[in-house]
Amino acid sequence: METTYKVEGMTCDGCVRSVTKAILSVANDATVSADFSADTVTVSGIEEPVLRQAIEDAGFDFIGKV
Repeated sequence: METTYKVEGMTCDGCVRSVTKAILSVANDATVSADFSADTVTVSGIEEPVLRQAIEDAGFDFIGKV
């Protein structure tokens, strides 16, 4: 099941790549779609606490479900 989360601090495609890389480094079978213009990340195959930690470790602000 896909879930969309609000993530602040993404300002460009490089940020999208950083967030995607961070998520896949802790859940390599997850699906990830990040959109910096909407401040969202849509994922499946990863639990929220692990997702939060990966995003925050990458330097972005995990806000929560949209």
